[in-house]
Amino acid sequence: MKSNNSHSQEEDLKKETSPTNSHITTLDSRFNQTLRNVQGLLKGRSFPGKVLITRRSDPPDGAILGSPGASRSPSEIDSPPNKHMDGPNEDQIRMNKPDTSTSGNKLKPSMSNPEVRSNEAPRFVMGARATDTARLMKFTKVLGGTTVILDKLRELAWSGVPPYLRPNVWRLLLGYAPPNSDRREGVLRRKRTEYLDCVAQYYDISDNERTDEEINMLRQIAVDCPRTVPDVTFFQQAAVQKSLERILYTWAIRHPASGYVQGINDLATPFLVVFLSEHLEGSIDNWSIADLDPEKISDVEADCYWCLSKLLDGMQDHYTFAQPGIQRLVFKLKELVRRIDEPVAKHIDEQGLEFLQFAFRWFNCLLIREIPFHLVTRLWDTYLAEGDALPDFLVYIFASFLLTWSDKLLKLDFQEMVMFLQHLPTNNWSHQELEMVLSRAFMWHTMFDSCPNHLAT
Repeated sequence: MKSNNSHSQEEDLKKETSPTNSHITTLDSRFNQTLRNVQGLLKGRSFPGKVLITRRSDPPDGAILGSPGASRSPSEIDSPPNKHMDGPNEDQIRMNKPDTSTSGNKLKPSMSNPEVRSNEAPRFVMGARATDTARLMKFTKVLGGTTVILDKLRELAWSGVPPYLRPNVWRLLLGYAPPNSDRREGVLRRKRTEYLDCVAQYYDISDNERTDEEINMLRQIAVDCPRTVPDVTFFQQAAVQKSLERILYTWAIRHPASGYVQGINDLATPFLVVFLSEHLEGSIDNWSIADLDPEKISDVEADCYWCLSKLLDGMQDHYTFAQPGIQRLVFKLKELVRRIDEPVAKHIDEQGLEFLQFAFRWFNCLLIREIPFHLVTRLWDTYLAEGDALPDFLVYIFASFLLTWSDKLLKLDFQEMVMFLQHLPTNNWSHQELEMVLSRAFMWHTMFDSCPNHLAT
């Protein structure tokens, strides 16, 4: 017999997934939620490109969220609430806030088992909405099953993953960890051992055993690692750079079709931070990889290596000779911007600015160099939730990102635009700005995906 609590949860799920009107009955629940979120934020204001979100009726206050993603970082919660956001006061926002007053690192126990971590749910810093608790319960339910239903996990993860669940969720979304919990530990152990064998075979050898091409590639990686995320001091640690070097070189040797390409070093950093978060507490500014024993470092590297491999498997032609995959997506971006906001597209064209001049880096590094690093893992929750559809969805994310500054761009000449797009004013971005970018991207994708001829050339 089901408990009242269980029955209530099931009723909440039914309510959440039910259509709100006849126009969106064919859309999935993720779109319904995103639409409600953006309605609550904009209340009739227009997007770039004259896309207007009107409201047929005001949903209850509790149904309007400040942003699609339910999870918020501790630093965001500690800051004063945004004056444009409706919600509870500061005391209501904080729920079981972890003590971060002590300096230095604290080693965490192994957290590879989602069932074990589910008992620690109160340690998660909740967001400012009551629905955060409901979303957390949904994550716990999905991850606690004998077999994880990946479609349900993707739907939840798209709007953000609670930080302490992120390592397990990312492993599952990328297909690195199997959905079957009985097989998970054995598979991870075997893959981590395989990574160690690869490092011993390819990296831990003398230059006399390498070809000239391999020597040059290793030198390039060694040069790029210190340049990786230079504004985050954690990545300036020699041990961190050595871990990145091992991961990147091993990947490059095992993927000769592309080898190492500058930009891939950036793509390894979110994985490194997320998997280290299972073992290190507090702010990343206070992390020291030297506090970990070699076995844990090796496990973290292995997880980074395999997850990076899984991610790049879906976009191999982004990093082969001449990077045709990126060039193709940049062309689609240009066309999409023209369809959404023709004045901006026309102005960019009239000034003689090519999209490749600024968007190539966006696709090459997946925006890691364009936004504050503390927002990257949230962005990557959505990336990984998209799965195989990610390359095409990136076009919509980047169009939304570019058109955030549509009014500004119309006032700039060629030189000013180049400088502006190379140094975008995102330093003070919070999760709210990022959620708006993702919300617009999702709605535009839904609109154009239903009418593909709109993007036909």
